[in-house]
Amino acid sequence: MLEKDIQEVLFSEEQLKTRVNEIAQEIDRDYAGKEIMLISVLRGSFIFMADLCRAIDLDCTLDFMSVSSYGKGTSSSGQVQITKDLSEDISGRHIIVVEDILDSGNTLSYLLKILEHRHPASIRLCTLLDKPDRRVKPVEVHYSGFTIPDAFVVGYGLDYAEKYRNLPYIGILKPEVYGG
Repeated sequence: MLEKDIQEVLFSEEQLKTRVNEIAQEIDRDYAGKEIMLISVLRGSFIFMADLCRAIDLDCTLDFMSVSSYGKGTSSSGQVQITKDLSEDISGRHIIVVEDILDSGNTLSYLLKILEHRHPASIRLCTLLDKPDRRVKPVEVHYSGFTIPDAFVVGYGLDYAEKYRNLPYIGILKPEVYGG
């Protein structure tokens, strides 16, 4: 019954699969002969990262972080908090931070600075969705799936109040659902 809350489907399941495979090919080319570590920023990116790591044809390890700046709202509060840190040392490793959506840039700007201080060999950002109209802090994106309008999107791991993550596509949530 979640579909009734969707105003419009932005990206179908097939479009997502195609773009994830294209990003994986870019990563394969850029890191040929190297081992990489993908770091999923939980919770929104877990489906994207699962699909991405299966499409990458390199030695690859995974780790997870949870960082919060949204609370239960629909926009970043600007206050960033690490709620789950990495399990492994990233010193000397090639890191790709995998995020679901780059919005204001507050969270990712903070997170990337923290990770850079841990001395990885390299660090790059891979985001499924980029919403540049909302950017308040500059963040360099190395791999991007889609640029999207300033709308509240859900599905394929993205949520509103912990719902809609299980939708197989990405859609715009009707404003009346979240009070927008």
